[in-house]
Amino acid sequence: MLKNPETLPGPLEIEVKFHLPDVKTMRDRILTMGATNCGRVFETNITFEDASNSLKKQAILLRLRKDDRIRLTFKSSLSRPDTQFKVHRELEVEVSDFHTCQSILEGLDFHADQAYEKWRETIVVNNTKLLIDTMPYGVFLEIEGQKPHIRDVADRLGLKWEKRILANYLEIFEIVRREEGLSFKDLTFENFSATNSDIRKHLPLLYAH
Repeated sequence: MLKNPETLPGPLEIEVKFHLPDVKTMRDRILTMGATNCGRVFETNITFEDASNSLKKQAILLRLRKDDRIRLTFKSSLSRPDTQFKVHRELEVEVSDFHTCQSILEGLDFHADQAYEKWRETIVVNNTKLLIDTMPYGVFLEIEGQKPHIRDVADRLGLKWEKRILANYLEIFEIVRREEGLSFKDLTFENFSATNSDIRKHLPLLYAH
């Protein structure tokens, strides 16, 4: 077992997600707010587990990500979950080589557990990030920043707060996989290309309560 994540230093990441049925309309609406579009990148992510597969049980995410940079990230949940926002502690460092970092983790007895892919478009409004994420099972808007700013941006965009999603993309995938009886473990575009998955059928299961 790792040390208590509550005792670790590091900033809090605060966010919510919304499903986007109409990406173009939402993007145009965001850009009218004086936003800055920082571009779109393709992400390859690998999550890791320890020898006893205890990280997920502790609500810990250890992830290696490659887009236009390579980053190693540690995320841990707080002991008292927030019912309005997804809040976790995040520690992140940029590394120079994806495969070497993976080998180091494996040398420390961590193993690759799950891979997932997405396209991410980053738009910034003041100090709030709006991330249009194209996942293999659908498109979502993630709003990241301070709580009052997140709520203000969501209201200005006409998003219904009761339809916010606090689950991460792998947790959403587990719901889709369970409901549709999917056998594959990796969340990739290739795996989903052979399915008739429709995220809209599962949205009521995703909304925060």
